[in-house]
Amino acid sequence: MTEGSNQRQVNDLAVIPVRSFDFAFPEDLDPLWIPLAPYRAHFYNGVSLTMPYLEPFLCKTMREAQQLVEDEQLLEDMKGFIGQEAQHYRCHRRLNERLTLNGHPQFSIIEARISVAYERLSKRSLRTRLAYSAGFECMTNGFTNWILGDRKALFENAQADVASFWIAHMAEECEHKTVAFDVYEHLYGSYWVRALGVVHGSFHVLGLGCIGMTSALHRDQKGSQLQRLAGTLRQLGAVAGKVGPFLLRALHPRYNPRQENEPEWLDDWIAYNAQLGNLGPMPVIDTTSEDMSLPSHLTQPAR
Repeated sequence: MTEGSNQRQVNDLAVIPVRSFDFAFPEDLDPLWIPLAPYRAHFYNGVSLTMPYLEPFLCKTMREAQQLVEDEQLLEDMKGFIGQEAQHYRCHRRLNERLTLNGHPQFSIIEARISVAYERLSKRSLRTRLAYSAGFECMTNGFTNWILGDRKALFENAQADVASFWIAHMAEECEHKTVAFDVYEHLYGSYWVRALGVVHGSFHVLGLGCIGMTSALHRDQKGSQLQRLAGTLRQLGAVAGKVGPFLLRALHPRYNPRQENEPEWLDDWIAYNAQLGNLGPMPVIDTTSEDMSLPSHLTQPAR
């Protein structure tokens, strides 16, 4: 399939699949898992530090909201959302353990700070927490299109299982991209609270991730302080350029995540897993290949 976006909405599924989501990160995993791209690697490492706290928060919020929802299809979607997010954060926890043990012990201190931040957030009203959740999920639409659509530029020659993990995570984010929005609209629907949630959810996660990123760059001591600052700003500029338009659209009063197109390659990824009955193993992408395609024995989409 050619690269680009299509109009098919994978999120409007009768059942959101909860797959066997696992990757074998090596014990000697190099935290700089993208060769010659330390800023990009540590940006994703920093974001990964938030996930064992953010995603349980999302699941807990959704479980609380389930008690108030009567729509059967929405309840089924919420069940799939919780199942996928629970798989994600367990895998992020294993990845973070490798990163911490292999050169970045300060990550454990940062994770403690992140844990406190989400404990504090968990005490807010359900409306605020759902708006935050819906806002964060709007941001992941941008990351999905960026990571899947630009995977060759982002992850060329990267550690295959880590790159494949991020690709798989974002693919599943696309499958449940409407759920938090639908739950918020179903229970509350206030535009201004939702718009605040876009800003709150997106920048809170990115801010926490940047703490991990800058701590790792400081510990590595690669280049001067000025060079590290310039590299960090370039990385954040890339995030703004690729993800920012999605956030701006999400701030529109008539926004709905169903309006967002999806990378065509997502069809192939979903079809690959469907041929395995969504039971795994998850595909590991050959990051040295020219097109970073799926494993060759199951590349033809099921029709």
